[in-house]
Amino acid sequence: MDAFEAISLPEPSPATTKKYFRLAEANRALTLVRRIVADIVAEYRRLRELHETHRAFDARGDVPAAERAREEYAAVTDHLAELREELEEIGCELKDYEQGVVDFPARLDGREVLLCWKLGENRIEHWHELEATIAERQPMLEHWGYRAENGE
Repeated sequence: MDAFEAISLPEPSPATTKKYFRLAEANRALTLVRRIVADIVAEYRRLRELHETHRAFDARGDVPAAERAREEYAAVTDHLAELREELEEIGCELKDYEQGVVDFPARLDGREVLLCWKLGENRIEHWHELEATIAERQPMLEHWGYRAENGE
């Protein structure tokens, strides 16, 4: 087991009270969510680079440099946990560190579904069932009250 297998990315906190978003409400939350997710994606990229740096130092036998990289990796992992907690406080959940995918719980026809947003998108334009992946997300439909021209 290498030093990085002992340090893992943060898992979601157990939900206390689930918040359900209306589409317009989730889109308003994107102002803050966008900033947090941009930081997450950048930190995740840094985490991957640190892992490679550690492996290179370790392969050369540079133990002090490898240890510094491992310690920095642990610090970045802690920062990612803090950022993820910020998203959870808003009521949404990070689904992908690399792409910056976030789900917002919502209700559709009496069942729970997820409004899905990805970093780089201007507004929420997709949703999916609870167990679906980003590849299975569907475009917003009229019964959401979605108007393509303004996304509300």
